[in-house]
Amino acid sequence: MLQEIPEGKWIASFRRVLKLNGIGQGTQVAVVAESQSRPVLMQLCSLALYDLGAEYSTIVLPTQEQTAIVPVKSTGACNAIAGKRHVIEALKQVDVVVDVTVEGLLHSEEWSEIEEAGARLFVICNEHPEILERTEPQVGLGPKVDLGIQMLRDASEMRVTSAAGSDLKIDIRNAPCGGTPGFTTSKGGVAHWPGGLCLCFPGEKTINGKIVMAPGDMNLTFKTYLNAPIAFDIQDDFVRAIEGDSLDADLFREYLAAWDDPIAYGLSHVGWGMNPRARWEAMALYDKRDVQGTEFRAWSGNFLWSTGSNQYANRYTLGHFDLPMRGCTITLDGTPVVINGILQGDLA
Repeated sequence: MLQEIPEGKWIASFRRVLKLNGIGQGTQVAVVAESQSRPVLMQLCSLALYDLGAEYSTIVLPTQEQTAIVPVKSTGACNAIAGKRHVIEALKQVDVVVDVTVEGLLHSEEWSEIEEAGARLFVICNEHPEILERTEPQVGLGPKVDLGIQMLRDASEMRVTSAAGSDLKIDIRNAPCGGTPGFTTSKGGVAHWPGGLCLCFPGEKTINGKIVMAPGDMNLTFKTYLNAPIAFDIQDDFVRAIEGDSLDADLFREYLAAWDDPIAYGLSHVGWGMNPRARWEAMALYDKRDVQGTEFRAWSGNFLWSTGSNQYANRYTLGHFDLPMRGCTITLDGTPVVINGILQGDLA
C-alpha cells in the first residue's frame, strides 16, 4: 500500500494541472468532496489552489447510504449532492467545480443544472496521487482529442472488429460525442484526470453485432483482467446473451442479474483511448484500493465500451460496466482510426 500524504512533487503536479484548467489568481473555485473521499486529494487541491491564488472553498458531503443489493462501482454518478439545493446553488456561483468525490459528478443528475449556470467541471478521479502524477495531462494531447471527437461527429457508422471474433456495427448519426485530454477552459466544459478519451453515446436501437472479450481485456467495475474469453450477442443496444464457461463470465452474468433490471443490459457509451501516458499493464502493479481505473479507460488505442445508463437513449440504471479491450480495429465510415490496437494517422 502506497502512503497517501501530501508530497511536494504531487503539489507541483496539481498546481500545473489546475493552471492548465484555467485556474489562477482570483478564480472562484469550489472543491467538492464526500466523507469517503481520499483526504490526500482534498489536501493537494487546497495547497495547489492556495499557491495559484484562487478563491476557493471545500464542501464535504456525507457519503450516501448503500441501498443496492450489490456494490455500486465506477458509475461516474456520485449521489452525494442528493438534491441539496444549498449545495447546488453554491456550485452555480463559481467558475470551476473541482470534483474529488468517490464516483465523480460526471453523470450525476444535478450536474446539468450547474453546468447551465456556466461552471465548468474538473474531475480528479479517485486514484492514488502516484497514478495522477504519472498520467498528468499534457497540452499536446488536446488537439488530438479534439480531432478524434470531430471525426466521431462527422461519421455515420462505427465498426469494431478483432481477431478474437468481435464484429460490432454502431449507427452514430446524431450521437452526442465527447471526450477530454484532461483539461478544459470552456464555460460549462467538463474534464477529468486521468484524461485522453474520445467517445459517443449512441441513440436507441443503433448497436448490433458481437463483442468477444479476450484474456487481458479489462473489467473495470471488478478492477480485473480477464483470464478467459467472454462473448456478447448485442441486439438493438442490449446484451441478449453472454457466452463463456469461466469465473469471469459467471461473475459478469451474476452482477448484471443482481440488478433485476433489463436496462442494466443496455450499452451506454463506446469509444477509444488516446493517452500515451496511460498504461494497460499498470493495474497489475497496484492494490485495488489504489485505483479507480480511469487510466485504463484512456490507454492509447483501446476500444472502450460500457453497459448501464445512457441518458441520450432514455435509459437509467445504477448497474454499470466499463470494459476496455486490446487489439481491436475501429473504423468510422470505413476509415480506420485504430488498427489492432494502434492509433492511426494524426490521432497517433
